[in-house]
Amino acid sequence: MLNVAIVGGGIAGLSAALALRRAGHLVHIYERSSFLTEVGAAIHVASNASRALLAWGFDMHRAKAITTKRSRRMSGLTLEILHDIPVEDVNERFGAPWFLTHRVDLHSELRRLATGEGEGTPAVLHLRAEAVAYTPEDPSVQFADGTVVKADVVIVADGVHSAGVEVILGQTNPPHQREGYNFCYRFLIPARDIEADPETRFWNEEDDGRIKFYTASDKRIVSYPCRNNEVHNFVAIFQHDNPDLFKKEDWEASVAKSELLERFSDFHPRILAVINKAEEVKQYPLLFREPIATWRKGKLALAGDAAHPMLPLQGQGGAQAIEDGVALGIALAGASPDDVPSRLAIYEAIRKNRASVIQVYSNVGQDEAHRIQHEAAKYLPADQSLKSIQEFQDYNMGYDVIRDSVQHLQEVVPSFRLPDKFFETEPGRGVYP
Repeated sequence: MLNVAIVGGGIAGLSAALALRRAGHLVHIYERSSFLTEVGAAIHVASNASRALLAWGFDMHRAKAITTKRSRRMSGLTLEILHDIPVEDVNERFGAPWFLTHRVDLHSELRRLATGEGEGTPAVLHLRAEAVAYTPEDPSVQFADGTVVKADVVIVADGVHSAGVEVILGQTNPPHQREGYNFCYRFLIPARDIEADPETRFWNEEDDGRIKFYTASDKRIVSYPCRNNEVHNFVAIFQHDNPDLFKKEDWEASVAKSELLERFSDFHPRILAVINKAEEVKQYPLLFREPIATWRKGKLALAGDAAHPMLPLQGQGGAQAIEDGVALGIALAGASPDDVPSRLAIYEAIRKNRASVIQVYSNVGQDEAHRIQHEAAKYLPADQSLKSIQEFQDYNMGYDVIRDSVQHLQEVVPSFRLPDKFFETEPGRGVYP
């Protein structure tokens, strides 16, 4: 049994806590915030992540989750339909559903599974605990109040600005602007507000589980429902040329709705009528960080955005954080304190290349893969590339992190088997490996 310290109580930290609890370890989570305010927007939970969540007992009803049913891409200028693809067969194709939920609802359900009743010792959550320093070899975390916590292993999952990255790399991993999409606005609009106006009511029609993409040459709006179809989530992505806005990454910075409407003023009037319903608009720069050389040092390892910060264009950021948690739980199952460095090496072998591929592709939409192929090829097998929407779905959602993690462990420990109570129910099998 390991004493595990996890820094960060977001999706990655809670997923890791849940998996490590299920693996039989004692887990403490240290979160800098107080969890008192509801923040964030909606999120995709694709098959590659949902297969483990559902096997752990994730409650779709409690999370107000919606199963994704269609993906429609249209011209933002003319409303011409460019493709309209049913995706209701995702469960059958990939062994688990693809669902849409609000980030807060996903977080609440993960927190229940990690810290509530169930198999294994419940993880203990410590709030207002800001980590400021790490010791990798004799693992410990120092917090802003001077407290030092020692553990057998420390998992750093406190986001893109984590101090743990510099400890592991010996240098920072600074963000930079890329050509193309580099900024976005995010907002939520209640479905009832759209329904109340005859001019915008069309947006709700046949919208259960439908993702909509409205594209133009240099910008796009993506929308999908969450919270039992009661709320529509929007992200508007474009290229900004004001350098002052790239000096700070602030995901809660507000912007006047007039700027949103002006930026997308060339979009079809029906779209503008809908987005004009937004009450509060957030803005933030889309700054890219290169995949890093290693995720670990000694008995310290990275997970989630600390390891692989992603832009939103693949809709895989949360799913990759959940994959990290699953892989950590399996890689450290049955481990002693002396085993930790070698087991973290296995965790990195499971996760780093796959997450790096998706991190690179997250710079572009699935209809624009040609713009990033050379860079992504560094992390893909020589005979593989992703060019079509179908190929992205197969690669992203067909992956089975459970099977991959077990296979990696068995290469080193041939007798390894998952703990009997690691899952509540048998997880759905993915397509590969």
